Amino acid sequence: MKKRVLVYFLFVATFFSLQSCVSNYVVSNNQTYKTDAKFASLNVKAISKKSDNQGQVLASIANTNEVIKRSAIENAIMHSNTIDNILSEAESYLGTPYRFGGTSRSGIDCSAFVLSVFGAAAGMDLPRVAAEQSQEGDSVERTELQKGDLVFFSHRGSRISHVGIVEEVTAEGEIKFIHAATSKGVMVSSLDDSYWGPKFRFAKRIVRENRLSVLNN
Repeated sequence: MKKRVLVYFLFVATFFSLQSCVSNYVVSNNQTYKTDAKFASLNVKAISKKSDNQGQVLASIANTNEVIKRSAIENAIMHSNTIDNILSEAESYLGTPYRFGGTSRSGIDCSAFVLSVFGAAAGMDLPRVAAEQSQEGDSVERTELQKGDLVFFSHRGSRISHVGIVEEVTAEGEIKFIHAATSKGVMVSSLDDSYWGPKFRFAKRIVRENRLSVLNN
């Protein structure tokens, strides 16, 4: 009798133990499923926010590019107008007699001519003598000369003693410059000239077009 009661008791204990294991397994599985769904939702929001930020960055870059293009065009126009003003002022001196040390339209020398033209047309304060003016600006190769560049000459040795302003670069590559010559006063000559050609030493660019840098923005 006692043996039957013991068997019965073991059977009941085993049954409830199995039920408890099944219940624990189901609950644990449900918790894991809910947690994964929550993380998936957060990731979607993060990706969506990241896409919005990228769109804003691309829009900002596009706007910046437009500003840079517009500024570059404005700078190019301003530069071109400045060169035109310089040449217009220089040409207004044509026929003015040469006078060593002269600084007016009644008589002017080569460096005073350049100084007066750039001061009136571009608001630039250049040195008084040609040798010092040759230290200004950036060096330019003869093949790269443009209107408004300065060309320098020496009559004896290497000392700079004369200066002129490039007035025109022809389609054939001929460089014409306007200057105050001792012989005929303010006139236009060519670097292909048999007199001025051998005396040419180098050129400088005084008026430079402003260039914007994306990095500065």
